[in-house]
Amino acid sequence: MNNLSFTVRNATQEDIEWLIELRSFLLDGTSAIYASRSQTDSERWRTAYKHWLAAHLGVHDSVQVLVAEHCETRQVAGCATGIIDLRAPTAANANGLSGWIQSVVVDPQWRAHGIATQLMNHLLRWFGNWDVATVALQTTAGASGLYERLGFCPTGEGLLLRQGASA
Repeated sequence: MNNLSFTVRNATQEDIEWLIELRSFLLDGTSAIYASRSQTDSERWRTAYKHWLAAHLGVHDSVQVLVAEHCETRQVAGCATGIIDLRAPTAANANGLSGWIQSVVVDPQWRAHGIATQLMNHLLRWFGNWDVATVALQTTAGASGLYERLGFCPTGEGLLLRQGASA
């Protein structure tokens, strides 16, 4: 099957269960620092994500959640989220609008069909339409080639993460 068999569109409330299941490929059963460590963790993020999606889909101009839908079966085979933040201006980003891409996921049975590339191209056009000059994402070793082909490059800076309650 080729990438012409999929349509990229804005996610809707009807896609929430698909989005949760797709995101589970990132958050359940992986070794990532942000991944679930127990069934309780999994249930917590699933509930929180469901509420977040319900509150943000089609509501906020600064959030874009996309799905790739199979043209014949209507199965949602992939998704990606873009978020626009306002940060302090820099020389490379005078308006301060910064993009963040997260949860780029393709169902394993549909990988290597160009779906992630389609999703990313849509998100990059969306950011461009909002005059977002800087877009960041966190990647895995397996996906870094895709992002580098799309113009992303390592910054040489370390990503530090603090999780948990404030001190």
